[in-house]
Amino acid sequence: MANNITNQTWTEIASRQATVLLLPLGSCEQHGPHLPLDTDTQIAQYLCAQAAQQDNRMLIAPSLTISASGEHAGFAGTLSIGTAVLTQVLIEIVRSADWCDGVVFVNGHGGNAEAVTAAVRTLTSEQRKVASWWPRIEHGDAHAGASETSMMLAINPVQVNMAMAEAGSITPIGEISAQLRSGGVRAVSLNGVLGDPTAATSQNGLNLLSQLTHDLVTFIHEHMN
Repeated sequence: MANNITNQTWTEIASRQATVLLLPLGSCEQHGPHLPLDTDTQIAQYLCAQAAQQDNRMLIAPSLTISASGEHAGFAGTLSIGTAVLTQVLIEIVRSADWCDGVVFVNGHGGNAEAVTAAVRTLTSEQRKVASWWPRIEHGDAHAGASETSMMLAINPVQVNMAMAEAGSITPIGEISAQLRSGGVRAVSLNGVLGDPTAATSQNGLNLLSQLTHDLVTFIHEHMN
């Protein structure tokens, strides 16, 4: 893709009048029996690509595909580098990107929040221009439910196995947050799903992705001008 920095030479990047670097933050963790482990990464990458088509200042960095996913320990396939390591990785990546006009973390995984917040705090204190965008879906479910499943049906339907889609815990997150903190997702959902993916549709996914892309572009214009 033309907007990826890995497809550019250093001289092409240096000749640009302005560059905002988008860093997709994903994960490698279970997403129920019906979605691939890189669901968060695919969604973050898609949103970056859509945003970059609307603003020629934007370039997309290689995604962070293994991040802080300790809450999904106990499910096969999950990989995690933990909060402390992720925090330092984010700090060093942005420090190395002083050649650009600013960096935006495009977040696909809520479990990275502590690391992202700490990294932004440190980088801001160093006078570096960095911002963190998070997707907000009204009435969305927490993990591998209808929202994420719908978006994956729109992005990469061949990797969604709707025959295996089943509801997990549908208890409001506020009521199980203590259990999640102490025992992870496994303590509240044996299949790893927080929500009900069975009603997911690709059209709903397209609607959500369009809304999130608009929100992301608006955020970048507000924070990187």
